[in-house]
Amino acid sequence: MKHHLLIVVTFFVATLTGVSQAPPDTLKVFDLDTYLTWVRAHHPVARQANLLQAQAEAEQLYARGEFDPKFYGNYDRKSFDGKDYYTVGETGLSIPTWYGIDFKVSYNWTDGVFLNPEEQLPVAGQAVAGVEIPLAQGLLFDMRRAQVKQANLLQTINEATRRQILNDLLLDAIESYWNWSYAYYQMQVIENALFFAQQRFEITRESYFQGFKPAIDTIESLIQVQIRQIELNDAHIAYRNATLQLSNFLWYEQLIPLEVTPLLRPANLTFTPIPDVQRQLELLQANLDILHPDLIVLSLKQEQLAIKERLKLEYLKPKVTLKYNFLADGIDFFEEANNGRSEFGALWLENYKFGVNASFPLWMRAARGDLQLVRLEMTDNQFKIRQKNLEINNKIEALSQELATTFQQIGTYQEVVANYQRLLDAENEKFRIGESSIFLLNTREQKLIEAQLKLLKLKATYRKLEGKLQWAGGATCLIKSAIS
Repeated sequence: MKHHLLIVVTFFVATLTGVSQAPPDTLKVFDLDTYLTWVRAHHPVARQANLLQAQAEAEQLYARGEFDPKFYGNYDRKSFDGKDYYTVGETGLSIPTWYGIDFKVSYNWTDGVFLNPEEQLPVAGQAVAGVEIPLAQGLLFDMRRAQVKQANLLQTINEATRRQILNDLLLDAIESYWNWSYAYYQMQVIENALFFAQQRFEITRESYFQGFKPAIDTIESLIQVQIRQIELNDAHIAYRNATLQLSNFLWYEQLIPLEVTPLLRPANLTFTPIPDVQRQLELLQANLDILHPDLIVLSLKQEQLAIKERLKLEYLKPKVTLKYNFLADGIDFFEEANNGRSEFGALWLENYKFGVNASFPLWMRAARGDLQLVRLEMTDNQFKIRQKNLEINNKIEALSQELATTFQQIGTYQEVVANYQRLLDAENEKFRIGESSIFLLNTREQKLIEAQLKLLKLKATYRKLEGKLQWAGGATCLIKSAIS
């Protein structure tokens, strides 16, 4: 179910019912900026695009979760035939850090008749404080740090993707708006033509009744009225279709579709060209790397691949891990050694558990293959960046040329319309004094109407080209409309 929409310059919105037959000068102007603001705020595609930011934040949260401290605990007990074979328990906290070093604190306790000798602990149990340090692979960079950096880049990538989705949506919305505007003013031109055709028919018929005009003139005048009525019907249908197309972009909260009512009209199709198209073109081309979402995404993808390359380079190093754990009697780490060493000396030289793990594939084929694949992907992405940059620049150049050509055509057609108007005025004067015919008058008027419609079409095209030029430069959703 659609709701009717009335938006005034102050962005006031009301729900209306029914159809209005208000004259054009009493209608509310639904300008382009108001329209685009509404599309940005409420269109489902725009709201879907906004979800990308929330997705990136969730990815960041997930990646940072790899650095969360982790509490753990184990408990094993065996009892059989009335004998307590063993009880082994451990509880602790592991703390990963950004620099690849992991810390650990735990408390262990054991009991039982058949304990393994290596599991024998002091009666009070044993507290452990340890550290695990990668000495080669993973010391400078590892998977956890790579995931966080990738997630940080993803946030910027998603923002650029959101902008691109919004740019595409706004371009379609802009084109629909100017199609609606053209259909409205085309209808106005034909309505005016019908009004003058009806007046001419009435004058001609009255002249016939008074004996000044032949009957054939009334027939020709009537035919002209009928043709204008048919043209106006077609224009009404085109305007209604354009209005429905415009309404596709208008939504309200809770995804309620809205419909533009006859109480609204588009902004005037006045000709206000960009003062310096060449200057705007230079600004767009100079800022492509920071404005155009496609280039931003490709550039950030290159950074992502650089992170991936750095991680793969780590895998070319041997894997060497040092583990060192301080051991306590119960929770006392500073028990004096039996041989007279100090408490601190006993902690380092007697009450500890130490280990080193090392591995290194002889041929490193998997690591080298992974690295080659990443570097090939980086080269491929560099080619994409260059190609996309060329395509965008060529698109901007083509649109700017089309804009300049349309600008010249509008200037020419403004003169053409003015000249046809002079010819029609002169023909009207000749017809008034009896030196012209209905046929010639209708012909002059038809040429004028064709030129007026062509001028309107060019103005609408010019407006759409302005939007396309901003879109081609990636700036559609970043600037307040200069084309309203």
